[in-house]
This record gives sequence, C-alpha cells and structure tokens, in this order.
Amino acid sequence: MTDHTTPEPERIDALMTIEEVAELLRMPLATVRYWRVLGTGPRGFILGRRLRYFRQDVLDWLEEQRESTGRGVA
Repeated sequence: MTDHTTPEPERIDALMTIEEVAELLRMPLATVRYWRVLGTGPRGFILGRRLRYFRQDVLDWLEEQRESTGRGVA
C-alpha cells in the first residue's frame, strides 16, 4: 500500500504556470518556452497534463544566471 502524505501548503502555493514564470522574469512567454525547448531555462515539470514550476526553482535558476555572468553592475 502506498503512503500518501499531504504536501506542505507553502510548497503547493509556490507552484507557477509558465505564464507566471514569464511575468516574474519580465520576459516574453515565447522566450521562456524557447528556453524550455533548449533545456536552458528554469526547471519545470509536468503535473497531470500541465507544465508547472516551483517558485524556488525559478529563483534559484535566476540566481545561477546572475552568478554565471561573472560581472556585477555598479
């Protein structure tokens, strides 16, 4: 028998659609979709038949992008 546990409420609240990710990043939706095709964007997953992102994964990816530029802006 499988043990089904209830996910933490704050983790469920952190689920985002691709449209919400694009809005958060202030990028065109088409760009976020293209990043997904290339495998270079934030990590998403399929839940049922829908694409979803955890907000923290998007924020972590954004931080990686900032660090990978190797330069700061004054």
